[in-house]
Amino acid sequence: MNKTPFPFPPSAAAAHSRLADFAPNAGLQYARKRNYDLGAGAHSHVSCLSPYLRMKVLDEADVSRAILANTDAQEAEKFLMEVWWRTYWKGWMEQRPAVWTSTRDDLTRLHNEVQTQSGLRQRWEAACLGQTGIDPFDHWAQELAATGYLHNHARMWFASIWIFTLGLPWQLGADFFLRNLLDGDVAVNTLSWRWVAGIQTQGKAYRADPDNIEKFTNGRFVGVGGLAENVVPLPAHPTPERQTLRALAPYDAKPDDRIGLLLHSDDLIAPLAEQGIIPVSTAYLDGTAGQSPWHMSPIVQQFRTALMHDVAPDAQILGSAGALADWATEHQLDHIVTPYAPVGSLRGALANARLPVPIFEVRRRIDSTAWPLARAGFFKFRRHIPDLLDQFART
Repeated sequence: MNKTPFPFPPSAAAAHSRLADFAPNAGLQYARKRNYDLGAGAHSHVSCLSPYLRMKVLDEADVSRAILANTDAQEAEKFLMEVWWRTYWKGWMEQRPAVWTSTRDDLTRLHNEVQTQSGLRQRWEAACLGQTGIDPFDHWAQELAATGYLHNHARMWFASIWIFTLGLPWQLGADFFLRNLLDGDVAVNTLSWRWVAGIQTQGKAYRADPDNIEKFTNGRFVGVGGLAENVVPLPAHPTPERQTLRALAPYDAKPDDRIGLLLHSDDLIAPLAEQGIIPVSTAYLDGTAGQSPWHMSPIVQQFRTALMHDVAPDAQILGSAGALADWATEHQLDHIVTPYAPVGSLRGALANARLPVPIFEVRRRIDSTAWPLARAGFFKFRRHIPDLLDQFART
């Protein structure tokens, strides 16, 4: 495919500018055209805000507030539902962290199998490189590698073909996305793949239909042959019991304590105003590499690092969680404050770090309020969205 310009400038200004440009189109125009994948460089009918949401440069309240300033909630319902789906997935996973632990265990096993089983390795490599002979699938694999992004509809088709036509383990596909998507998020990505596979909503899998692909790619891929016609949901283990949201230690620093602010690749914007915290030093810890047993895409690494430099230009970059202790000692810190680390590799790294001072996590009020509501399916969570909009987007 032709090389396309990198579509995501790594800056907070670009994120807010994109939100402002999209907000007037989040109503009926979005509802009519949101499912059309027009290809790299032409994703004009969707917001393309997800890489910034992934890094918390924007959050659901910011986006919802901008949308409601331009149109009413009923007209923008389709878009608002997509925004809050993200919140739902995050909350669902926070209350069932064992799903991620199990997925990582599966990936460790599959990593070994890819190294030792030549047939699996060849099929996996062909899928990752976009060399399967299935034209749209190969195009999407190459677009993802080149830009770090895929239209949401293309992600669903891609995942279905990966699982049901190519017969590859869904965990390897979810890992491929996580390594290459700028917005690759442990909860959103893992649970979306489970949904396509028929595991998340058990008994209901998603089929990539050639006519659907032709229609919603605006005729770019016509008469796609060889796709699985009957998709059988994959067998699934029972869903883990829901746990209460992880409790956080109370912040008990004294006014004259030396506070270090630790930003990280799951949240670049620490909500410190309510605590009145003024850090003496800021550091950044990138947990991207720990997300997969394979190498992450350089595009992903570069985007996240560049966005960090824009948001916190004076932050000291820490190469690993082990460097936290040296940073704390160097700056004579009494406490470390950090944005909440959601389910994923970074949480484990922080939990296992040996620190000479206490570390306090700060969770956004919107997350503390919305995540516990993700108790069952999305449509039960959906009933709470009007109240959440009242609390966080209309204030």
